Amino acid sequence: MTVERLRDLYPAVTELDHRDAFQLLIATILSAQTTDRSVNLVTPALFEQYPTAFDLAAADPARVEELIKPTGFFRAKTRAIIAASRKLVDLFDGVVPGNLDDLVKLPGIGRKTANVILGVGFNVPGFAVDTHVKRLTNLLGLVATKDPEKIEALVTRMVPPEEWTGLSLRLILHGRRVCIARRPRCEECVLNDFCPSSCTLPRARRRKV
Repeated sequence: MTVERLRDLYPAVTELDHRDAFQLLIATILSAQTTDRSVNLVTPALFEQYPTAFDLAAADPARVEELIKPTGFFRAKTRAIIAASRKLVDLFDGVVPGNLDDLVKLPGIGRKTANVILGVGFNVPGFAVDTHVKRLTNLLGLVATKDPEKIEALVTRMVPPEEWTGLSLRLILHGRRVCIARRPRCEECVLNDFCPSSCTLPRARRRKV
């Protein structure tokens, strides 16, 4: 029911602007601890100057820092995207690999980021667990753990592979737009009639989290 209702409400998309798998990879690294909007403001200039992994691998870190500064943690992110580009050049001739084992070899790429890249960039099923997905899967009673890998394993047993990417992306959008951490809009939620954490349910039926 969760899958169907969220599918009717949201497209299975990321809000990070990108034209190819390389841009998606870099934008996803930059999105850590900031908003997609902030990333989208800086990536056009970044990719204009450094359109390929080869270009970014050879970039002047000071110039990259200047370009991505609005995203926050810009020094660490500069090191990460340059290191990831260099590893892409060294291991994969500058081409983003389309499998999880190779993606996680890149600096700044964990399972969450790899699953986003696989699902969005390559149409390969992957269930990315970010802070929104972790929160909503617990609130909905789908899981009872905060461990991202356990959440991924549990949810991917519940739904078919063709739904993994879409469900993850839609949970992220739902967490940003409706089930907001500090001010959930339960009365507007399409899941409020069965969500055990919904404030629209009688108090006796609510789930404590």
